[in-house]
Amino acid sequence: MSQSISHKIYFALYKPYGYLSQFSGESNDKLLGELYDFPKDVYSIGRLDKDSEGLILLTNDNRYKTQLLDPDSEKQKTYWVQVEGDISDRALFELQEGTITIAHKGRNHRVKKAICEKMDPPIIPDREPAIRARVNIPTSWIQISITEGKNRQVRKMTAAVGFPTLRLIRVSFDNQELKDLEPGQVREYQP
Repeated sequence: MSQSISHKIYFALYKPYGYLSQFSGESNDKLLGELYDFPKDVYSIGRLDKDSEGLILLTNDNRYKTQLLDPDSEKQKTYWVQVEGDISDRALFELQEGTITIAHKGRNHRVKKAICEKMDPPIIPDREPAIRARVNIPTSWIQISITEGKNRQVRKMTAAVGFPTLRLIRVSFDNQELKDLEPGQVREYQP
């Protein structure tokens, strides 16, 4: 009597703006299954909210998924974030120090230390729809790496230091990177 061993498969996806990080939803939702013909047993590892874009990992390997999402493993996620205003050195310091408190599930949560620095605007595809530009208000870009994954955490952190997020792109998760993927594109990988 032979047992079938399920084939483990791993995908990296550039989730476009406006898509949910899931395969089911309401009739007007944009879903991951519209971007690629994923096998039925594949699910996303973590989430990006509808307003965020960038790297989503998907797999049918539950052990790998659990390992990446385990809070004790402190897997690093890195984001490029466009914020409203010319971000100050003080705000960058606050983002790094782990002193910011955000609301999470009806409670106050003090975030862990992050790695954060100002960066030049990246060469990236335009977002559809484009970010609303205000002529009199500058914007700036930061790169921030966190080891937590609270709901809308980076957005809440930048707002807490006075620089609301306009655009957020996850560029890496653990040792996987977005690299040259374009919005909606998928590639297979081996962990």
